[in-house]
Amino acid sequence: MAPPPTPPPTPLPTPPSTGRPTGPLAALELLCGDAQSFFATVWASRTHLHHADPDALVGLLSFDDVDRLLTSTAIRTPAVRVARDGSVLPGSSYTRHATLAGQPLTGLVDPVRLFTLFDEGATVVLQGLHRYWQPLGALVADLELALGHPCQANAYLTPPASQGFAVHEDSHDVFVFQTHGRKVWQVHEHGVARSVVLEPGLSMYLPTGTPHAARAEDGVSLHVTVGINQVTWRQVVDRALAGVLDEVGAAHLPAGYLDDPSLLADGLADRLDRVVDELRALDPDRVAADQVRSFLTSRTLGQRGGLRDRIAVRDLADDTELERRPGHPCLLRAEGNRVRVLLGDRELLVPGRLAPALEAVRSLGSTGSFRPADLAHHLDEQSRLVLCRRLVREGLLRTLA
Repeated sequence: MAPPPTPPPTPLPTPPSTGRPTGPLAALELLCGDAQSFFATVWASRTHLHHADPDALVGLLSFDDVDRLLTSTAIRTPAVRVARDGSVLPGSSYTRHATLAGQPLTGLVDPVRLFTLFDEGATVVLQGLHRYWQPLGALVADLELALGHPCQANAYLTPPASQGFAVHEDSHDVFVFQTHGRKVWQVHEHGVARSVVLEPGLSMYLPTGTPHAARAEDGVSLHVTVGINQVTWRQVVDRALAGVLDEVGAAHLPAGYLDDPSLLADGLADRLDRVVDELRALDPDRVAADQVRSFLTSRTLGQRGGLRDRIAVRDLADDTELERRPGHPCLLRAEGNRVRVLLGDRELLVPGRLAPALEAVRSLGSTGSFRPADLAHHLDEQSRLVLCRRLVREGLLRTLA
């Protein structure tokens, strides 16, 4: 039988300001303009160009940032790959070995060898930047909350008059934006090819399967691609049906059904009737809530400043200023006498008596800073300090110096 319905989640809050526009919709609108228009007329259906703030886009990953990553860090494959004339070059052509504490360290990028390939027309690709470059990590975290789909960020450094990849289609939607130089994109949509010149300040959205290729002009080009690894209706329905199909069981087919197909048909009819009953019993609200829970407990979220917070929280007092960590959601679900708290990369199950205080943390933190004392209406001093310390350690809150 289907499990009892799960109450739908509460709405997502918007994280507080940290200087540049932040929050799920603000991050999306940086790349596409008005979010509601994008959802209604563009999403998954057509290409879209948006003139954005050049400084905001360049600030996410500049040419100097890439120079530092390639020359002044121990960056390794597969975080870097190299492509030329449509082919990906072997890592051995631009990496070296080293040792660390007497242990072998492989796949280290060798800047001299890498830049020689770059001089010869190869494109340098920085992969998975959202995992180790904080500005893009923050952007991706907010985009995931705005879209409800996993995202990733790669960057492409291309020498003058060069092209890393031939015309190809991506298996996911993408936003692309230039942060250095210019690049000419050939985009094929509905059988028509057009040229788009990207330069800092221009962002482009391409839905899944849009054929495209890009070539640098006279100077060096650096652009960022944010891939949207879409969750599909088929995936959600497949997961919902998995439990239904478990009811069929794994019993053997009857022996002799090849000579007497009715043996198979009768047993099949009985099982299909049971599947239909289970399908009718499925609660769409519960399936939707399960999808939200799955998504909001499996993200990779940045914890910048987390070590400082771990130390500072030891002295947390009633007047300590706290704020929500950007990109970290907080959804509350009542489950009997307990509350499940979805934090993006994990979940907490806490006593239901904490629900009013958690709701206050959720709402107070979405508009700015607050203090544990602000929760006095819901919890005594010791209880609210224990709760706030826990939420700092879990990464939802951070302390303000």
